[in-house]
Parts: sequence; C-alpha cells; structure tokens
Amino acid sequence: MKAAVITISDRASRGEYEDKSGPHIEKLLKEAFPGAEIVRNIVPDEADASTEAYQSHRDADDIFTTGGTGVSPNDITPEATEKYCERALPGIAEMLRIKSYE
Repeated sequence: MKAAVITISDRASRGEYEDKSGPHIEKLLKEAFPGAEIVRNIVPDEADASTEAYQSHRDADDIFTTGGTGVSPNDITPEATEKYCERALPGIAEMLRIKSYE
C-alpha cells in the first residue's frame, strides 16, 4: 500500500503553526498497515498548491487530507479535494465533526 498524507494549511506551510494532524494520520496508517509506504507534505490552502499536491501523489492508493478548516473566501480545500474524490462519504465527515466538538 502506498498512501499520501497532505496537510493543507497556510500557517503550517509557512512554519507559523506546527502540523500535528499530518504526523498523527501517518502514525495511524503505519500502525494499521505495517510496511505501507507513507509520504507526507504540507501545502498552503490555495487551488494551485492543492492541485499540484494531488497530482504529485496520483500513484498513491489513497490520499488523506487534513487541514483547510476555515470558511474564508481563500479556504478552498473542500472544492479542491472534491475533484479527486471517487466517492463522497458524508457520514464520515459528520462523525469527524462530532468527535472534534467533543
């Protein structure tokens, strides 16, 4: 298995904020899939950067994204990610929101 973990965050990409979710996702994947090849990178919340990140990992079996949680006009993660999704799983997003509120 080859997986990519992409953190989409303006602040983390500039080094102003420590990316904690990307390393945590990588750890969970390595525990669940011993021997898996996991690559990780951080990009700003910009359409071109997100597209380039997805394209650079198109050979991965799965791509996991984290970040992009804002709702300002420049927070385009949902729209950029949607282009690369094979299937929408809205229940998963709802579960993640509930857990984050806890």
